[in-house]
Amino acid sequence: MDTMGQFLLLFTTVSCAALFHVLYKYWWIPHRIQSIMNSQGIKGPPYVFIHGNNKQVVQMEKEESSKPMGLTHDIFPRVMPHHHHWINKYGKVHLSWYGARAQLKIAEPELVKEVLRNSEKVFPKRKPSYFIEKILGDGLASTESEKWSRQRKLANHAFHGESLKNMTRAMISSVETMFEKWKGQEGKEIEVHQEFRLLASEVISRTAFGSSYLEGEKIFDMLMKLIVITSRNGYKTRIPIIRQLWKSADEIESKKLAKTIHDTVMNMVRKREEKVVTGAADGFGSDFLGLLVNAYHEPDQNSRLSVQDLVDECKTFYFAGHETTNSLLVWTFLLLATHTDWQDKARTEVMEVFGTRNPDFERLARLKTITMIINETLRLYPPTNGAVREVARQVQLGKLTLPTPLELDIRIVALHHDPDLWGDDVHLFKPERFAEGVSKATNYNAAAFLPFGLGPRSCVGMSFAITETKIALSMILQRYSFTLSPAYVHSPVLRFTLKPQHGLQLLFHSLQGDA
Repeated sequence: MDTMGQFLLLFTTVSCAALFHVLYKYWWIPHRIQSIMNSQGIKGPPYVFIHGNNKQVVQMEKEESSKPMGLTHDIFPRVMPHHHHWINKYGKVHLSWYGARAQLKIAEPELVKEVLRNSEKVFPKRKPSYFIEKILGDGLASTESEKWSRQRKLANHAFHGESLKNMTRAMISSVETMFEKWKGQEGKEIEVHQEFRLLASEVISRTAFGSSYLEGEKIFDMLMKLIVITSRNGYKTRIPIIRQLWKSADEIESKKLAKTIHDTVMNMVRKREEKVVTGAADGFGSDFLGLLVNAYHEPDQNSRLSVQDLVDECKTFYFAGHETTNSLLVWTFLLLATHTDWQDKARTEVMEVFGTRNPDFERLARLKTITMIINETLRLYPPTNGAVREVARQVQLGKLTLPTPLELDIRIVALHHDPDLWGDDVHLFKPERFAEGVSKATNYNAAAFLPFGLGPRSCVGMSFAITETKIALSMILQRYSFTLSPAYVHSPVLRFTLKPQHGLQLLFHSLQGDA
């Protein structure tokens, strides 16, 4: 056979193999999964070759976001219109398609609880997409097995107990720095979404990484750019084979940003190392970065962190420590600005507990009213989007037999806004729901309220975020009353965390003269 004949044979073989792969992955498997689930009574929007339901989702989101929205807390149809529509049409457990990936949407609390507690470890976390991997890497939020256990122990040590107590001073100082910028702004409009973003950035930088916001600013800036890139690629469908041969401009840009973050983090690490070498410090520090650097220098190779592990953990906690708290703060202030009776109750409690003194860690636990307000804020405006797990092997979930490959998609906002769980007043701001604690509020149904997840993979930074929120809220209530500016436009959007699309503009009025 001549060279041309050999080439044609090779080309034909490769083309046939590629075609078989595409048909198997993008036609046969989806239709098999759809048939298995339909036979068990699970319905949903039909699969569309390669694209799945992505085009429908984009169109629904576009239509919903184009409509003006009143100041209502009924945000589920706004932030996840496709999920809201399909729950109403197909039920709380239904099948949908993220491209060719089958996703079983679950909004039944008992099933959610079984998945997230994952006692048999058959529901691991989904491997992050190309873009999300650039933000979080293989850090605590996405890794599995022994590596996850090791990283979790480090994080638990850094963000709980005495370590958390020692962070209080830095949190207070960061709020005081914010107040310096607010001087002379009484009665004027302040865009607090941006202010709280800077505050949360300063706090996580100082408490976990021993640096000021200015040193961490570069990392935050790049993470924000990565979030924008990831958001606009969320439902884009890349054509098979072509995606392996050609990288989009966003993929190239995100790779560059991730590389710069890597270099910036390692520069921070080298500064710690240099201080020890020169004798300027006798250790790497007891904050989160110090614990990571210690683990990076661990003599036991089996326990040692790799360079990439160290960077990924830093990225995860820079991102999560900033985004979650920022979201919780901004929606708490929206609710108190529009429900001034609760603002007054919260202020009265703060003055009873702290007077005009700065908060202290021990007495934060006495803030019962503020705890109720925070819980109700987390219910109505949960910071995190949800949780996605994979089915590792064929398994029974409730009465369903789940095949592979299949993903389980749990949307927190669906559970938090379910009238069957919370009553007909589900969309009203009523902190008194939590007067007797979370258990009573949810009728002891743990999966009805999970702003920070549930089970072993629950958010390790929960106490950190709530502590920071209580301190910032207490200090502001001591000094200011606040109302909603007429400029505010209510439009919550999901961009990893729940954000006000057009910011949050508030009017602050000083109380110092009323003392």
